This record gives sequence, structure tokens and C-alpha cells, in this order.
Amino acid sequence: MAKVAFLGLGVMGYPMAGHLQAAGHDVTVYNRTTAKAEAWVAQHGGAMATTPKDAAEGAEFVMACVGNDNDLRAVCTGDNGAFDGMAAGSVFVDHTTVSAKVTRELYEAGLGQEIAFVDAPISGGQAGAENAVLSIMCGGDQVAYDAAEPVMQVYSKICRRIGDSGAGQMTKMCNQIAIAGLVQGLSEALHFAEKAGLDGRAVVEVISQGAAGSWQMANRYETMLDDHFEHGFAVDWMRKDLGICLNTANETGASLPVTALVDQFYKDVQKLGGGRWDTSSLIKRLRALD
Repeated sequence: MAKVAFLGLGVMGYPMAGHLQAAGHDVTVYNRTTAKAEAWVAQHGGAMATTPKDAAEGAEFVMACVGNDNDLRAVCTGDNGAFDGMAAGSVFVDHTTVSAKVTRELYEAGLGQEIAFVDAPISGGQAGAENAVLSIMCGGDQVAYDAAEPVMQVYSKICRRIGDSGAGQMTKMCNQIAIAGLVQGLSEALHFAEKAGLDGRAVVEVISQGAAGSWQMANRYETMLDDHFEHGFAVDWMRKDLGICLNTANETGASLPVTALVDQFYKDVQKLGGGRWDTSSLIKRLRALD
């Protein structure tokens, strides 16, 4: 068992940190809103700190799950950042979805202090975090990954190193690109079924058993048909992620025409007031066009 700090107790980080504590690790949490950290300690035990630096002191592993590039920089290298409290030989594991640029920047900053940095973005949504079945895609040095993998296994169903620093974030971009097209396709199929007067549930029962089947179809079709979009991963966050994908595509020369189009569809959902709806709400845009 290890001494672990966990920075960021949102819908993903809160249960992830809880799984670590339940598994026997000695966990200290930090959250920008201290009331959330206090609630976590009351529920799970462990300890809380009022700064990332204080949380990281003495920790063998520091895990983070925050909002964006700037949030990650702040908890790592800002005033009272975690890097100031981490000892040589410790490992920082970032579960945030951020740009590969900031990942490599912090990887290099860590090297200067003999701190290892592993980018380890996650997929599986709020349910995946709560049920400890996340998919974790990692980049960074092999030695650092090997040290951190047993800790991450506590809340994952698969955890794999893809390559050097930034490879985890690049893989997460692939994940979001794939999801964008899948959700739009599923939305159009269900909308078409509605307009054609078909029983949407009967349609999915059949087509889900063939080539059209997907995780999105299996887990979201019923709530999409019921016009219910409260599943944790919000449209606002998806647009942040797709923005990272599109910016990186411009840098690498990749062509992402469908991703760019779906990003604009999500912008339409935001205009409908759906910034906090989950990503399956693309069907709301189609219904609004009726």
C-alpha cells in the first residue's frame, strides 16, 4: 500500500480517490472547494490538505483529475503547487484530459526535480469511475508507469502504456474523435426511427446485435429516447476535448472533417441551453430542427 495524494474531487476524482482509500492506500485529498474535500473525508476517511503542495508532501504518488491545461499547471507548478511538495523519485499521474503540449511541458519540469510524470487520461464516464472500471491510456517513462500501474489498477478495467510522454493524451484524443462520430450516428438513427414511426427500442434490440452495435448504443439509447441527459460528462467538457483534438490535428496535419462538424453540432446544443447536458444530447439538436 502507498501514500497517495489525490488532487481534484469532481464527478470522476471523488469516487476514484474513494477506491484508493478503500483498497488500503493512505490517501490525502485536495480540492479547490474545501467543502468537497471535507465531505470526502467524512465519507471515506483519509485526510485532506488545503494546498496541492501540502497534499503532495510525503506522497509516493500524486494523482490529479482537474479541469483543463491551466488548472493542471496551477496544481503542479503554481503557488503551493504539488511539485514543490514532492520528493525526488515520486510519481505524478495526471488523469485530466489536456493537451499533449502541457503534458510534455510538465514532464520536462518534473525531470528537473527528479519527479516522474505520467499522462494517464481516462475513459468510461462517471459510471466507470464509480464502478472502478475505467480505461486508462498512458504516456511517460516505462519505469514510472510500472511503478504507478498497481495504484491505477484499483479503479480501472484496463490500464496500458501507449508510449512516451504525451502518448496517453494523444490516445484520449482518438477516443473522443471516435465517440463524437458514434454519438452523432446513433442520434441520427434514433431520430430517423422516430420520424418513421418505428418503435425505437425494438429497432435497437435488433440492430445492436449486428454491426451497428456499440457501447454508446447499449448504454445511452434508452435515455436518448426518453429525452434524459444527465450522465455526468457534459457537452461543455466535450467541446473542450474536441477543441484539443482539432488544434492538435492542425499541428499534425490530420484531417478530421466529421469531428469538426460534430463540434459545431455540440455548439448548437450549447445554444439550446445544454452545456451541462451529457454528450448523448446531440439528438436534442435534431429534434429542435423539426
